[in-house]
Amino acid sequence: MPEKQYPFYLKATVILFGLILFVFAIANLRSILIPLAFAGVFAILLNPVVTRLQHRKVPRVLAIISSLLLALLIFGGILYFLSSQIIRFGDTLPLLKQKFSMLVVEFEQWLQQRFGLSIEKQVQLMDQALNSGKSFLGSTVTTAIGTIGIMFLLPVYIFLLLFYKPLILNFLFEIFAEENSKQVSEILTQTKTAIQSYMVGLLLEAVIVAIMNSTALLLLGVEYAVLLGVIGALLNMLPYIGGLIAIALPVLMATVTSDGFHTQLGILIAYIIIQFIDNNILVPRIVSSKVQINALISIVIVLMGGAVWGIPGMFLSIPFVAILKIVFDRIEDLKPWGKLLGDTVPTRHKGEIWSIRRKKKSLAEKIIT
Repeated sequence: MPEKQYPFYLKATVILFGLILFVFAIANLRSILIPLAFAGVFAILLNPVVTRLQHRKVPRVLAIISSLLLALLIFGGILYFLSSQIIRFGDTLPLLKQKFSMLVVEFEQWLQQRFGLSIEKQVQLMDQALNSGKSFLGSTVTTAIGTIGIMFLLPVYIFLLLFYKPLILNFLFEIFAEENSKQVSEILTQTKTAIQSYMVGLLLEAVIVAIMNSTALLLLGVEYAVLLGVIGALLNMLPYIGGLIAIALPVLMATVTSDGFHTQLGILIAYIIIQFIDNNILVPRIVSSKVQINALISIVIVLMGGAVWGIPGMFLSIPFVAILKIVFDRIEDLKPWGKLLGDTVPTRHKGEIWSIRRKKKSLAEKIIT
């Protein structure tokens, strides 16, 4: 019996309706899905440690607990360092607010003299901008507080995901036909490798960028250079968008704490050099080169992740798109979508339709293999 063909407009309508329902569901279930998503990423990241401990005859439960304790120790150390720096920053916050208020008054006077914009009109425009941003700020704060609350569930979720890993893998193999088991195994293996190498590479990159940021700010005499350098490295994990915010923070700090504009110019030059080193040396050699998402998709997906899940969605969007690309590349009908997500720009070459760049293994991939 021939397969019934449906018109394109009907297929497109069904797909669009399905996408709308999917986005609506994950947006409304964010309080449940966000910790599960983070737990899944961290469980994949900790899986090699658990596997190595088991190879040394450590019981499975003890191996998982040991891995979790190691991760919590590292996370606690980072949190303690950041909190101590933030406490120091809070001690001088009144002086910074006073200096910032003086700069605001000077800027208002400059606008009035230069453009004839009265102080009352400036205050009115500022109030309108603040009112329009209140809803976004409120949702961001609510998301941050909710995220902190559900972070206590992460160790439990990670433990259970690692403990029930064989059950989950058997389920994934059994829901597909037996002739597809090899393909399913390849997708799972590549997904695990991609996430592990991506996360390990991202952490290594963050450490190096934090050191470079802090060193540059210390040499320029910027207040709280280490804190701003670490925050800039964390923001750098958000492709393209985070880098702009990371530059704005030390520039604002220098504007408040120092006179003139030489320090701000030095910060811009230093961060441009650091971004050049990061994008052209660190990312190709440290972060995973197995799955690369092009710049357009990266920006769009980060913004979409922020719109659906807030700040956690911005950090989770890239790993999830990497998983989608792996799946698309393994399914014949979806390969064009995988190419669309990738960063390989096709070129015509001597009778070949496309020429594909061959990439060497990154440092992160060498660590996890």
